[in-house]
Amino acid sequence: MQEMHIAVRTVALPTGAGIAPLYPGSHLADAYAVDLPNARARELDMESLARMLLGSQPGWAQKLMVLRDAIVALFGIKTAKQMEAKPGKRIGIFRIFAVSDDEIIVGEDDSHLDFRLSVLRNREAGRHGSVTLASVVHCHNRVGRAYILLIRPFHKLIVRRSLARTARMGFV
Repeated sequence: MQEMHIAVRTVALPTGAGIAPLYPGSHLADAYAVDLPNARARELDMESLARMLLGSQPGWAQKLMVLRDAIVALFGIKTAKQMEAKPGKRIGIFRIFAVSDDEIIVGEDDSHLDFRLSVLRNREAGRHGSVTLASVVHCHNRVGRAYILLIRPFHKLIVRRSLARTARMGFV
């Protein structure tokens, strides 16, 4: 069986995303997109689509998160367990801020930074549509800026791999 090639693209920050007003003055803002592989993915509710994307972490990324938690705890930054235990509707460590037919916005606010991730579906792009993950971070202090500097390369890699992995699995 031939393996399907998945092309994850770096794209412009989507102006139609709910997080677009947060782009100015951000310390990190990026966006990546992938074509949806089938008609089913085009019709999924956004919470399910986001759970697939955010839950599709490679093993090495999960190990990095354990290392991250050990380090950030020393600086008073919330660990993944602390974020997951917070009240409210969540997808893993991220609080759900807004959901519409074609977008879900998740993220977290902390003393060092505020983070938002938009999972935005475009049903008109490509054969079955596309999905774009757009991230924006605003740092509040030196700890936040240092944190972003350290995690930026891993963030980009994890987002790209999560998009590719979920698309390859057919969003199931």
